[in-house]
Amino acid sequence: MIRLASMAAIPVSLIIAGSALAADQPVLKGPAAFGDWRADRPGVRRLIKPEDLPKPYVTKSASNSAGLADMPADAKPQLPPGFSAELIASGIDNPRVVRVAPNGDLFVADSEANQVRVYRLIKGGAQPAEQGVFAGNLNQPYGIAFYPLGNDPQWVYVANSDSIVRFPYRSGELKASGGPETIVDHIPASHHWTRDIAFSPDGKTLYLSVGSGSNVAEDMGKQPEGGLETWVKSQPIGATWGSEEGRADVRAFDPDGKNGRIVATGLRNCSGMTIQPATGALWCVVNERDALGDNVPAEYATSVREGAFYGWPWYYIGNNEDPRHKGERPDLAGKATVPDVLMQAHSAPLNIAFYTGKAFPQEYQGDAFVALHGSWNRGNRTGYKVVRLLFKDGKPTGEYEDFMTGFVVSNGEVWGRPVGVAVANDGALIVTEDGNGTIWRVTYGDGRS
Repeated sequence: MIRLASMAAIPVSLIIAGSALAADQPVLKGPAAFGDWRADRPGVRRLIKPEDLPKPYVTKSASNSAGLADMPADAKPQLPPGFSAELIASGIDNPRVVRVAPNGDLFVADSEANQVRVYRLIKGGAQPAEQGVFAGNLNQPYGIAFYPLGNDPQWVYVANSDSIVRFPYRSGELKASGGPETIVDHIPASHHWTRDIAFSPDGKTLYLSVGSGSNVAEDMGKQPEGGLETWVKSQPIGATWGSEEGRADVRAFDPDGKNGRIVATGLRNCSGMTIQPATGALWCVVNERDALGDNVPAEYATSVREGAFYGWPWYYIGNNEDPRHKGERPDLAGKATVPDVLMQAHSAPLNIAFYTGKAFPQEYQGDAFVALHGSWNRGNRTGYKVVRLLFKDGKPTGEYEDFMTGFVVSNGEVWGRPVGVAVANDGALIVTEDGNGTIWRVTYGDGRS
C-alpha cells in the first residue's frame, strides 16, 4: 500500500509499454472528442471547438466523485513508446504544485500538511540524495516562484490560500534560513483556494490567480451596491462584486506586493499559471463551472490577455450565456474572450508547464503539459491524466493529446489524481498526484542526463 510508504524514494524504474496512435489516426473532433477514461491512452488526440459544445442541460448534472484506491503494487502509468516513469517519493499528504529551482532542486507544495518540501535528486535518476521541509506553518500553500529570475534567486515566494509570503533563499538550501515575509495579504480564501503565482519574464510583475468563491456566483447578488451602471464605470470589464469581489481574476503586483491591479476577469478558477518561453505570454488553466451537463462548458488553457474578460459567471467559452444568469448582463454580450485550447468539461486542469528541455523528441519542443485532476460532475469519468497541448510556431493548434494515463482502476475508483507538472533541468518531466501522494520522474530513452 503506497499510502503507507516512507517519504524516501522507491528506486524502481517502471518501464512503460504504453501505446500511441498510429500517425494516420484521425484527431477526435466534435461529439467524438467527448469520451471518458475508457478511451484514454497515450497518443489519443482531441480537438474541441466552441461550436462543438452542446446546449446546457442536455444531460443531467451528475455527482460522481471517484473512490480512492490504494496504488496497486504493479501500477504503471501509461506513456508513449520510449518513455518511462520512476517513482521519486510516496506517502506525501497532499503534493500539489512542483517547481524547479535554478540549481535543480524540486520544491513541492504539500498543501494539507501546510508545508513546502524540497527534493534533490541523484543525477540521472529519481532517487533523492537529500530532502527536507523548506518551510512549514503555512496555510494551504500552492504556487511557488523564485525571485529574482536567473541562476541566483534570493527569495522563494509561496502562495497561501489567503496571502503571498516569501522566504530568504540561497541556492541549495533545504530549509529556509528565515521566517516568512508577507507580500500580499487579505486574499479571499473560501471555496476555491488554489492560488498560483508567476513572475513576468522581466521580473517586474508578480501574477496571482484568485478563483471564484462559488460555482456560479449564487450569492453575489443581482446588483452591486450603488448600482450596476456606477460599478461598470469604475471597474474592469466583467469585474464581480459582493461575495465575489476580487475573485475569478488574475491580479498583478510589483515584486514587493505593491501596486496591485486586475489583469483579467471572468476566469472561474485559474488553478495553474506559467509563462510561455517562446512568447513571454502568461498562460493559465481554468476549471469552468458545474451543473450544466456532462460536456458543457469546456475546461480550458489560455494565454491571459491584458484587460480581457473570459465570461464567468454570466457567459462561457465566448458568447454562450449561462441560463442561470439569463438577461442579467446584456452589456457583456459578445465581449467575452474565447480561450485558446478547450478540453473536456469537468476534467479539472490544475497545472501547466511548457516543455523547454532537450531530452524528449524534437516534436515536444514548445508544447505544454497540463495535469488533469479528474471529474466529479460527470456521468462518465474523465480526466485523471496528463495531456500535451500542441503548438506550432509558438501558437496553439487547439489539439491536445493524452500523454500519461493509467490512474483509473475502474469506473468507480482511481489511484492517482495528477496535479503538478514541471520540467527538470535535465529535461525530465516531473509529475505530482495527490490520490496516493506520489511524485514521478518521466524520461525518454535511458533517462540519463
